Amino acid sequence: MWSVLSGAAVAGVAAALVLTLVVGGDGDGGGTDGGTTPTGASTAPTGEPSEQATDTPGPSLDETADPSGTSPAPPAGYEVYSDPEGFTVARPAGWTREAVASQHGIDVVTYRSSDGERRLQIFEVAEASPDESFELFLSEDTPKAEGFEQLSLENLDEGDFSGTRLEYLAASLKGGPDVGPWHVVDLRFQAADGKLYAIAAYGPDADGREDERELVETALGHFCPPYTECGTDAGLF
Repeated sequence: MWSVLSGAAVAGVAAALVLTLVVGGDGDGGGTDGGTTPTGASTAPTGEPSEQATDTPGPSLDETADPSGTSPAPPAGYEVYSDPEGFTVARPAGWTREAVASQHGIDVVTYRSSDGERRLQIFEVAEASPDESFELFLSEDTPKAEGFEQLSLENLDEGDFSGTRLEYLAASLKGGPDVGPWHVVDLRFQAADGKLYAIAAYGPDADGREDERELVETALGHFCPPYTECGTDAGLF
């Protein structure tokens, strides 16, 4: 049973760290991809996991059955995946899994395409609200990676759902291939268990921006947090 997403919130100080660590470059603050974990905050989206990361092939679609038996099937090319961290999400079929320990909540989990040019990341954040999180990240006090360019910041509160979505460009991701500017879509929201999570997608900007939006939308539509019964797709996008 899928994502009844309710309440308010998602990320504060960690979000600044989270987003700073997403992208590589001389100006960023390090991150799990460099073997560093932010103190007192959730870990962030990363370009390349540290030595602690685990690379786990995902089970087949048949092995990741919907716990309710009633969720709509994901779009063609996606599979509903039951992650070892306890949550369920839709991800592109065949993508590999990596995980890095976080100081808050579940591990930072990254799924990536075989060529490394597209990524989907799930993690838990500790702070009070998405707006507070992104305000901190976008402040002058937070270092940005080279080539950072904000595209949009949208509050997506609607009905029982509460979340905020940031889109931006970055010149590079640490450990990532040279694809030109990266397009990043980072959504933070409160899930059915009352906790705050982020779903972030990364891909080359050169091939358009809808594919990253689709990754986040599809993942959200089938996201259920650990050990929780969820309702139907919130249909926010």
